[in-house]
Amino acid sequence: MSRWIISLLTFSLVATCTLAQADSNASDQSGSSSRVRHELSRSAPSATLSSEQIKDLIQKVADNDLENNMKLHDYVYSERQEERKLDKQGDVSSTETKTFDVLQIYGETVYRLVAKNDKPLSEKEAAKEEEKVQKLIDKRRNESPSEREKRLKKEEKEREEAREFVKEVADAYIFTHVGTEQIDGRDTYAIAAEPRPGFEPHRKEAKFLPKIHGRIWIDATENQWVKLDLEVIDTISFGLFLARLHKGTHIATEQTRVNDEVWLPRHTAVHVDVRVALLKNFNVDMDVTDKDYKKFHSESKIVGMEEIKENSR
Repeated sequence: MSRWIISLLTFSLVATCTLAQADSNASDQSGSSSRVRHELSRSAPSATLSSEQIKDLIQKVADNDLENNMKLHDYVYSERQEERKLDKQGDVSSTETKTFDVLQIYGETVYRLVAKNDKPLSEKEAAKEEEKVQKLIDKRRNESPSEREKRLKKEEKEREEAREFVKEVADAYIFTHVGTEQIDGRDTYAIAAEPRPGFEPHRKEAKFLPKIHGRIWIDATENQWVKLDLEVIDTISFGLFLARLHKGTHIATEQTRVNDEVWLPRHTAVHVDVRVALLKNFNVDMDVTDKDYKKFHSESKIVGMEEIKENSR
């Protein structure tokens, strides 16, 4: 399963929660909004959140998540991906793992493979990975002003397209506060997201939204999303032959608090419904674990791979 598929589905629910009430928030009186923010920050989790509180909470989560994404570029970390294939009986027939060092190079996230099946790469394989990363460093370091301008415009276009997609996502779901739960000893608000009846997608990227429902858990003290649990309720196809997610597929993802300053990914799991998967020729589970976050001194000038290693200690 491609990691971008997991990210896309995870982003869908986060983005939905982020902007679901954006238009309504704009019409709220600022005094009332400030009062609710103050009450949420100082009080114990309430048994039931009002509609106004949910709107304000979602907005705070959106703001905090934006900050998290920005701060993530100050960190390097390790990511382990485990893919499990199932046989015709639904048992695991093979397991493959890949471990990456995730680096930040000139604002770009780069995955450097360091192990396969929990064994270090051979010298030849490791050298190829080093060469790949070094080429990117050299390319960015020697980038002309026109090339840089072109790249930045492309990145801004992609961000704008994402914002337009999020606006459509906001119309796709109805949110309900379903209770208060503890996760890792912290109180969280649990909020369910169900597809809105009659939703008509306008962008091709939004066509899969009515085929997913889920739940988000929000830390009651810091207003950060802690956990997402998504379920596919109808087959989702990506491209002509790239991949399919069938009804019953579950996607769960969690964040964790790092350095008392930011919430970053910890674990993502994709589990298929074996009964459906075997009939539909989709037989892969996947787990992704992120850990060992280290602050990267982004103010340092990158001159090569050794500089990356030194700055991330």
